[in-house]
Amino acid sequence: MSVRRVMGTEVEYGISVAGQPHANPMVASSQVVNAYASATVRARRARWDFEEESPLRDARGFDMSRQVADVSQLTDEDLGLANVILSNGARLYVDHAHPEYSTPEVTTPLDIVRWDKAGEQVMLDAQVRAGQLPGGAPILMYKNNTDGKGASYGAHENYLMRRSTPFADIVKHLTPFFVSRQVVCGAGRVGIGQDGRQHGFQVSQRADFFEVEVGLETTLKRPIINTRDEPHADPEKYRRLHVIIGDANLAEVSTYLKVGTTSLVLAMIEDRFLDRDLAVEGPVAALREVSHDPTLRQLLRLRDGRTLTAVQLQMEYLELARTYVEDRLGDDADAQTVDVLARWESVLDRLERDPMLCAGELDWVAKLKLLEQYRSRDGLDWDDAKLALIDLQYSDIRPEKGLYHRLVGAGRIERLLDQPGVDDAMHDPPEDTRAYFRGRCLEKYADHVAAASWDSVIFDLPGRESLQRVPTIDPLRGTRAHVGELLDRCETAQQLFAALTR
Repeated sequence: MSVRRVMGTEVEYGISVAGQPHANPMVASSQVVNAYASATVRARRARWDFEEESPLRDARGFDMSRQVADVSQLTDEDLGLANVILSNGARLYVDHAHPEYSTPEVTTPLDIVRWDKAGEQVMLDAQVRAGQLPGGAPILMYKNNTDGKGASYGAHENYLMRRSTPFADIVKHLTPFFVSRQVVCGAGRVGIGQDGRQHGFQVSQRADFFEVEVGLETTLKRPIINTRDEPHADPEKYRRLHVIIGDANLAEVSTYLKVGTTSLVLAMIEDRFLDRDLAVEGPVAALREVSHDPTLRQLLRLRDGRTLTAVQLQMEYLELARTYVEDRLGDDADAQTVDVLARWESVLDRLERDPMLCAGELDWVAKLKLLEQYRSRDGLDWDDAKLALIDLQYSDIRPEKGLYHRLVGAGRIERLLDQPGVDDAMHDPPEDTRAYFRGRCLEKYADHVAAASWDSVIFDLPGRESLQRVPTIDPLRGTRAHVGELLDRCETAQQLFAALTR
């Protein structure tokens, strides 16, 4: 009934080695992760527990064969790549050719922003430390989604949902929402098409890389709705909706609205509140058409015969969400739910009038405004290589180099958080999910944590021949309220395990 639910994000960062265009990205990514781990993990490094992973289980009721799966889908195999679990409950690891940061589980959009921003700081710290290794060249990282040469890497979202919700309903109602959501949370991109050869600017970095409506894959035949059924929670109660269609956002308002509006739509789907059929004709083509038109005038044809712009389609969802919250919560709606609705309405209203009115809040508009200033000043056409470099520099995570950071420093992009809160989130876990237990155990009992995952912590205890697994299958247990006093009281892992199993 509100924006609150268990959720998280996973972001793969673009990476390059200064002066070495042919450097192995897997080696560079490993250097980044290992440099951070060596500096921050002061005891035994817990391994990631792959036992509960099931990446080939499909929400449509079957398991894909390992023989036909692309190697990129086999995320349940330990490939020996750098992999670290952090004291804030997050995971920092190498996902094939990219360093990736997965936030801990949180319950509000603002906390998504906080721990996602903490991930940027972790990556920056890791980048600096890797560059200080003897004989190493500077490593550069970018929070973006494409190398401009035809490759794309992901920025995923995860939302815990009721298992009882029919997956067909999720597909029906989320597909048009995702087709149109990019006008709020696109990151913007110079170049049209997967390789960017066609000149121009588009709203989303990822839109050109989606090829089907529904599917299990994440790197080939990318689907608008991903069907991976890997709940990392009680499978009888929950499914984890794995969303792969979003862009990697730097602007805090973009991230906040991306997850806040999606959470509201999921709540309406779960409660079977959506009584309108907003289905779009040819959603894959529509997704690209919306992205390719930064004027936001592109019309989408709905299956009921109407034609709407993506902004107008988002307004349909907004109207339903307002009615839903008023109907179910009335004056008892929590502050973030009220704020998400208000910001959503304000942004959509201004996007419809003039997208440039949102340059202080949304990534794609901020980037487009910056590019247009350069085009006007220097007389540049969209095929000028300088514009592609400006696009890349926007996503540079270095505060002194990244154009996003310069805009923030100049007061031209709004922030929702203060920096001390982000800095704390680099090390401290959220207090209202099981990430609190995981993070505190790694911080306090590091010598005796052999492994961990989203749904367990595994201890190696003196005097015991086998490892001891503590399940954390309920994401809303293991919170500070639940185990904070116990963790404070137990000085050793042995004492903690004895108390938990008494």
